[in-house]
Amino acid sequence: MPSNEQRRAAAKRKLERQLARRAEQEKKRKRLTIAGSVLGVIVVAAAATGVYFLTKGEDNSSANAETSSAVPTTQFVNTPLDIPGPPPPAAKPATVDCSYPAGQEPPAKPVTVPATTSVATEVPETKVAIDSTQGPIGLSLNSAQAPCTVNSFVSLAQQGYFDKTSCHRIVATPGFGILQCGDPAATGMGGPGYSFDNEYPTDLFPAGDPALQQPVNYKRGVIAMANAGTSPEGKGTNGSQFFLVFGDTQLPPNYTIFGTIDEAGLATLDKVAGGGVKGGAEDGGPAIPISFNSVKVG
Repeated sequence: MPSNEQRRAAAKRKLERQLARRAEQEKKRKRLTIAGSVLGVIVVAAAATGVYFLTKGEDNSSANAETSSAVPTTQFVNTPLDIPGPPPPAAKPATVDCSYPAGQEPPAKPVTVPATTSVATEVPETKVAIDSTQGPIGLSLNSAQAPCTVNSFVSLAQQGYFDKTSCHRIVATPGFGILQCGDPAATGMGGPGYSFDNEYPTDLFPAGDPALQQPVNYKRGVIAMANAGTSPEGKGTNGSQFFLVFGDTQLPPNYTIFGTIDEAGLATLDKVAGGGVKGGAEDGGPAIPISFNSVKVG
């Protein structure tokens, strides 16, 4: 029987393979575009699974928690994840300008780009109520940490983008516990037809910082965006896919945390996690299916 460490390593290797396949697809797309062909940019947000983690839910690091000794040991205080590294940056300005460039792939479900791009950060947390087939999931979204991400999520929810969609991926192993949702196509490849850059905690580190490849602990109860890594143009590849963390999860700090899950939501996630993965695998569709009947803001 494989050990916990072996299972965790297997899950990470699978995520790395998914990211490698997507990177090769991007290279092919770029070559064909230069030749005059028109191909879509894959905008996945979740591989976690970043997948995309989670893009299919995604972890693009080859290191694990046990091999992060080169990372400084100073810990942040009062953050939703354990981050060794530099001191936190100054607070964001009262408003930030968000950019949501359109991709060449159409949205997986009819939807428009957020109408508002000047987003306030000094606002109370936004409450979201998910009515799922397995129970309620309440979210509190944090615009102070991730204003552009919250703005996109709220826009999609208000347009009904997440309604009648299913969560397509679950990973439930020691050191890795996520449910990935937000793709109306339920394939792990669908997005809203636009993308945007990473925010917290990626923005705590300078571009190219080796710490961005070292795992940190995404704590049980946070919500984070899945993505497809960095595009050839250096832009972010967040879209609509996100993952709900029901067990402390080791990932590089490349997946934007934008809120937290309430206790009722965690109970719902624990129920789904208890069923494991279809076919007894460690990464795949949940054996207990879960869909969102509705996702309401406020």
